[in-house]
Amino acid sequence: MKRIVGSPGTWSGMALRLSQCFFAAASSLAMCSAFGFSNYSAYFYMNLVLILQLLWSLYLACQDIFSLRNNRDLHAPDFLLFFVIIDWVLAILMFSGFCASASVTIFFMKDMNFCAEYSRLDCIQFTLSVTLAFFTWLLQAASSFSGFWLLVSFF
Repeated sequence: MKRIVGSPGTWSGMALRLSQCFFAAASSLAMCSAFGFSNYSAYFYMNLVLILQLLWSLYLACQDIFSLRNNRDLHAPDFLLFFVIIDWVLAILMFSGFCASASVTIFFMKDMNFCAEYSRLDCIQFTLSVTLAFFTWLLQAASSFSGFWLLVSFF
């Protein structure tokens, strides 16, 4: 069994997935606590993708815990291909979600000065949520690349 950092069934993979869960949950909670986030489609889309990311990472963290407890190998090519495809799709969705939300946040804060004019618009919460979503995407990209690297090493 190849040992690549962040691959499924390893301690580093479990830590990577649990940190993805933590950052996705924190970002989603920060977004949900902001007033009126559902009025803007970019924020709503990012929150939806964060919830998908949270569920997927939690599922894979449970798989890693089960694998580590029972000394089971998760490096079968068919199983790994399934992980890699969904990881890459979620990484692309996360990237598009936080980029769109970051652009709306910059538009509100710098270009139109909506944050200064409308005190009910919680721009600090939006900024915090986008920043945490960026960290979630970085962790997702790391796990996607490690899974892809492991998959390519089989061929």
